[in-house]
Amino acid sequence: MAQVLEFKLPDLGEGLTEAEIVRWLVEVGDVVAVDQPVVEVETAKAMVEVPCPYGGVVTARFGEEGTELPVGAPLITVAVGAPASGGSTDGPDAPVTEGVQGASAAAGGQGSGNVLVGYGTSEAPARRRRVRPDRPAPVPVPVAPTVASANGGVRTAEAADGPVAVISPLVRRLARENGIDLRELTGSGPDGLILRADVEYALRAAAAQGRTTTATAEPHPRVAPQAAVVTPAPNTATAGTRIPLKGVRGAVADKLSRSRREIPDATCWVDADATELMRARTAMNAAGGPKISLLALLARICTAALARFPELNSTVDQEAREVVRLDHVHLGFAAQTERGLVVPVVRDAHARDTEGLGAEFARLTEAARTGTLTPADLTGGTFTLNNYGVFGVDGSTPIINHPEAAMLGVGRIVPKPWVHGGELAVRQVVQLSLTFDHRVCDGGTAGGFLRYVADCVEQPAVLLRTL
Repeated sequence: MAQVLEFKLPDLGEGLTEAEIVRWLVEVGDVVAVDQPVVEVETAKAMVEVPCPYGGVVTARFGEEGTELPVGAPLITVAVGAPASGGSTDGPDAPVTEGVQGASAAAGGQGSGNVLVGYGTSEAPARRRRVRPDRPAPVPVPVAPTVASANGGVRTAEAADGPVAVISPLVRRLARENGIDLRELTGSGPDGLILRADVEYALRAAAAQGRTTTATAEPHPRVAPQAAVVTPAPNTATAGTRIPLKGVRGAVADKLSRSRREIPDATCWVDADATELMRARTAMNAAGGPKISLLALLARICTAALARFPELNSTVDQEAREVVRLDHVHLGFAAQTERGLVVPVVRDAHARDTEGLGAEFARLTEAARTGTLTPADLTGGTFTLNNYGVFGVDGSTPIINHPEAAMLGVGRIVPKPWVHGGELAVRQVVQLSLTFDHRVCDGGTAGGFLRYVADCVEQPAVLLRTL
């Protein structure tokens, strides 16, 4: 008799609480192998193919393309040991496994070797229960019929009288900090699950009606993901277009807001003559071999500067009230894509030479352009290099990429009048800026770091002398 296993959307890392189904890779009735990708999802950070840790016949899919599911929601069910025809071999008493994200059950007794955060291979047996005869088997479309709530909202029929359904601790914290009673909300997620968007809608509804955010808010109706809600502002004659902060834009907003709330940042900057650095790059590329990018040269300078000023390669543990100096430099770099701003991370940048840094920058930039960056490519950075000069601007005061302690900004390199060798000349000038967490160091350390970077830009031989 076949065993039906339920595979849930796993935790894809870095506190992500939901993902949008972009494309199903299997149909109901298909035979899947262990670790075969079954669905492509888009998180706030990357496009990810999710592999299923079970082998068997797909008996149900949950969610249509374009649907946003929370972590822990069912994705598919797989009948292990079922015939390839996909016909039903399970009666009403067939066993079903719950909580199988950590299980290694699969056809032939083989477990998954592909481990994502939150699920993967495990030797522990999964908890099982038997389906009651009066309980129907999972169906491919889990969208429940809706009924009107007492206060005019829209609720799912299953959740109309059920308990509060919240998976994400982020949603609970957001509601708690703003005085929202989750028992008064109706979730728009599967089976009435309360999502972050529901709490945010409640906050907006409370503000629009002139109430404090501690008052009970109206539940928010289900709307199409593409639709923008146009709502007249109270006490004004104008109307605005409301665009949900979700996906990459929402993730950027959350991270930058947290950085501003928690990090007492300061910025210093300096102009530098980059003429010799540009000449050195031209000479290196003329010698043959892989082309060296300006970003790779600046990254090599950064890693050398961090070796001299390790205070800036650190993070702050607020609960322990400790500054944690990190042993490895995982260098992030800002990249603008069609999906928004992303920050891919070059692992162990301190151990790479200029050519190696250039190759990794090229790989990650191409992955960012095609939307194939993985969550691992976008997490774990310890210091960020932001070359905003590509946008044609000279300077900026960048916001630190939380929980890092500093970011180096590089403006455009342009010909400017400059005193060189005691005479006025036209040189290639760049503005460098350093935004740093004032908790990890004072201005002397930050200024020393920035001055060393500027010296290496003006005289690349300085870098050679200090290696």
